[in-house]
Amino acid sequence: MTTTGTHTANSQYAGDVTPQQAWEMLQDQAGAVLVDVRTNAEWAYVGLPDLYSIGKKCELNSWVLFPQMAPNPNFLPLLNEIQPDKSQPVLFLCRSGVRSVAAAIAATSAGFENCFNILEGFEGDPDSEGHRGKICGWKVRNLDWKQG
Repeated sequence: MTTTGTHTANSQYAGDVTPQQAWEMLQDQAGAVLVDVRTNAEWAYVGLPDLYSIGKKCELNSWVLFPQMAPNPNFLPLLNEIQPDKSQPVLFLCRSGVRSVAAAIAATSAGFENCFNILEGFEGDPDSEGHRGKICGWKVRNLDWKQG
């Protein structure tokens, strides 16, 4: 990977951005969308990014389906509905920044031109006791989010 401007570029997708950079892209680029690829259980119990203050909503499209954790066969068809303009930025978010990379790669392969992985994810890396949400991630970076 190489650094270009405000994000890290990857040959398989447009690049990696920090949660703050993602927020700024969503705020500054009218066509940019945030797609949370976590599961319905994570959305319900852990929380969601809240984009209300910038006039947007977090789009929900699971990369894998809970509880089987099997690939979501409707991922790309739903993504086409969420972001019909394949030239506009799509920012993918998961728990820690792993599933979102897979989603960015798949979307890029499907013709989306500006797919970004949000580093750190929503909850970030686990601490020494295995707890997430204390070291890094969307929530720790004090970006808007809601639960329940």
